[in-house]
Amino acid sequence: MASVIPQPQDRPSREPTTLEDDSDVQRVLDALNDSDCRAILEAIDEESLSAKEISERCELPLSTSYRKIDVLETAGLISEKTRLSPSGNHASEYERLVEDVVMSVEDGDGLKLTVSLRDGQDRSPFQTPPRTR
Repeated sequence: MASVIPQPQDRPSREPTTLEDDSDVQRVLDALNDSDCRAILEAIDEESLSAKEISERCELPLSTSYRKIDVLETAGLISEKTRLSPSGNHASEYERLVEDVVMSVEDGDGLKLTVSLRDGQDRSPFQTPPRTR
């Protein structure tokens, strides 16, 4: 029997998002310019990790890890989710949202960033959510 729910290979690939807002561009560039933020992005490339796990993998103080996680979340490069535990001790963990970021300079348009989301991401973190009435 054929599935009514599209399988991942059946879903159309996401179009990259071009960042046009100067503040979005600046947040992403600031995050990518920070070596600790880049180390965190590399650490969570294959799997989601808690702040403590990030701190250990990246050899950063826990307080620094939290600050850099906040920078990356604000830039829309990672997101927080909850890791459920049978013991009831649920923890926050962080996953990378983007596959790649491409910077280009074009005549007349200036600096442009194009962001490709990872497979499985439902909505671009750079799109403004619809307003509720």
